[in-house]
Amino acid sequence: MKANFDILINDSRPVIVDFHAEWCSPCKAQSPILKDIASELGNKARVIKIDVDKNPEIAARYHIQGVPTIVVFKQGTLRYRQAGMHSKQQLMTVINNLP
Repeated sequence: MKANFDILINDSRPVIVDFHAEWCSPCKAQSPILKDIASELGNKARVIKIDVDKNPEIAARYHIQGVPTIVVFKQGTLRYRQAGMHSKQQLMTVINNLP
């Protein structure tokens, strides 16, 4: 997954990464919001989910301490990172204000 992850985050489009865990209730609540954003943005951005229990090396690389944590990359550069639930409006503001 590490090699694929590096390829995915190097996209010229924004890449929203949802670091989550299956046992996490807030993560389950975050999921439909991210699906809605992915649907609305279409090809303008990409949303990927990383299960921290199944991908501990990626979680460790980005110092993920709690889930959910949303990280946004653009061209491989980390542009945004915040733990906790995000509303659709918060995430759309982040995406729309990326340079």
